[in-house]
Amino acid sequence: MTFAKRYVALGDSFTEGVGDADPRLPNGVRGWADRVAEQLCRADPEWGYANLAIRGRKLTQIMAEQVDAAVDLQPTLVTIYAGGNDILRPQIDIDQLMGSYDDGVGKLAATGADVVMFTGFDAVASPVFSKMRGRTAIYNELLREVADKHSAMIVDYWRFDEYDDPRMWDTDRLHMSAAGHINMAAKVLDKLEAEHAIELPQLEEVAPAARLEALKADAAWVRQFVGPWVGRRLRRVSSGDSLTARYPQLQRVGDL
Repeated sequence: MTFAKRYVALGDSFTEGVGDADPRLPNGVRGWADRVAEQLCRADPEWGYANLAIRGRKLTQIMAEQVDAAVDLQPTLVTIYAGGNDILRPQIDIDQLMGSYDDGVGKLAATGADVVMFTGFDAVASPVFSKMRGRTAIYNELLREVADKHSAMIVDYWRFDEYDDPRMWDTDRLHMSAAGHINMAAKVLDKLEAEHAIELPQLEEVAPAARLEALKADAAWVRQFVGPWVGRRLRRVSSGDSLTARYPQLQRVGDL
C-alpha cells in the first residue's frame, strides 16, 4: 500500500503512548501520536502512519534503531522526541548526546520531510523530578540549536504550564495520562497548523489530600513505581526490552 503523505513517529514511551491505555491496540496503549494521525487521516485519506517508538529507549538507541528505519519509509512528516530517559540517569554527557541527536535529525531532514521536535518538560512542580531541571534546560538549549540548524519545528513542552496539574499525569507520575496525551495531540496539530476536532478533556475535581493521606500515597508510589524502576536500572534492563514497534510499517489509521 502506498501513501502520498507519510507520518512517522520516533521516540520512547512519550511517543509510544504509555499512560494512555487501550488494551485493543499494540502494546496496550494509544497516545498523542495515534491521535495526531487520526486527525490527519480524517482530513485527508492520503496519509499513512507508522510509529517506531519503544518505551525505555535512550537517545543513542533511538538514533541507531529508528532513524534509518524512518528514512526507509520516505516520510513527509516526522515527529521525534529522544533524551528523556538519558536525563534521568545518574551521569550523562549532554553535549555528546546532542551531537548524536544532531546527526539523526540531519538524516531525517535530508529526506525533505517536515521534522517536529520537542523540548523537555519543566518538572518544577515535582518534588522528585524537579532536581533534573538544570539538565533539562541545557538539553533544551542544545535542542533549539539542532532544530534551527535543520529547520525543524519545536513543540515547546517546557512552556506548557497545564502539565503542572497532577491530573495530566498517569499514576506513575512519569508518563502523561490520557488527558495529557489528548492535550499534547492538540498542541502538535496546532504547531502543524492542521485542522482538528480534538476536544480537551474536562478534568475531574480532586479534593486536596490531607497530609497523612499524601504521605501514604507517596510511599505507595515509591513501592509500586520507583523501586521497580531503580531495580531495572541496576539490572540494566528496560521495560521495553521485550517489545517491538507498534506500527513499523505505514498504514491507514482506520486500519489500526
